[in-house]
Amino acid sequence: MKTPQISIVAPLYNESETFPLLVQRINALMDASPLSIEVVLIDDGSKDDTALKIRQVALMDERYHGVFLSRNHGHQLALTAGISAARGTEALFVIDGDLQDPPELLPEFYKLLQEGNDVVYAVRKKRKEGFIKRMGYHLFYRILRSISYVDIPLDSGDFALISRRVVDVLNKMPEESRYLRGMRSWIGFKQVGYEYERDARAAGESKYSFKQLFRLAYNGIFNFSEFPIKFMSRVGMTAILISLVYFATVVLKKLFFAHVIEGFAALLFVIILFSGVQLLALGIIGEYVLRIFFQSKNRPLFIIKEEIVNREYI
Repeated sequence: MKTPQISIVAPLYNESETFPLLVQRINALMDASPLSIEVVLIDDGSKDDTALKIRQVALMDERYHGVFLSRNHGHQLALTAGISAARGTEALFVIDGDLQDPPELLPEFYKLLQEGNDVVYAVRKKRKEGFIKRMGYHLFYRILRSISYVDIPLDSGDFALISRRVVDVLNKMPEESRYLRGMRSWIGFKQVGYEYERDARAAGESKYSFKQLFRLAYNGIFNFSEFPIKFMSRVGMTAILISLVYFATVVLKKLFFAHVIEGFAALLFVIILFSGVQLLALGIIGEYVLRIFFQSKNRPLFIIKEEIVNREYI
């Protein structure tokens, strides 16, 4: 296979049910496209036979590049591994393996890339998911947009076509707690959105638990916003003002009314107020310290157990 112009990158974790349809749709796309395309499939430590299926297709079709991680590293790191392994000279097309991101949109994205855009990101105008998830995503993106120092587009995920020069910058960024859509926005260059209707999963259930979604949201907030620390300063100032007002009230009542507020309720109010503020401050500082701690270890972000490139093991 000649050097690919485009690399389709898809991380997979326990996607045995969707895998045949994924390969079928990608093959149809590649057969109809004049572009030279490779497909980088990343097995993120799957517990089903996803790895076996990736191995089979990579050994049968030289357009497929299999990357097998040593364990489950999580979606963002698996995607990072795929991006680092991709060889596309023009751009990388990032999709999800569950087919919620239709690979058939590549020609439309590529047209926008040829118009001078370095990043063509997908904007989800409609989701086929539960009400709670849809509301959670909707609120999160708007909260993050309002507090972030980076202009992160609303309702956009990792689904995007990214030029080679943006990919090269991404590969130089060593963050351990990764939020790729924020990193992509931080890099800059010319970026444009493309609206689409996100499909439901082709088969199976979502592998992203609420705990993982919250972790991803935390990475977005703490990596691309100064708001948590500034918020803590404002809470501290508010607590001081409340205590000063309370103190002034006590002094005035003592001087003019010969009556001082006393008793268990007043003491309990002060203890709860200041204890809550201190614990909140420690929690926010702890989030930043924890990220510094993990980053300072300087461990590799992921470990590749094996790769199959052009039908050869490496």
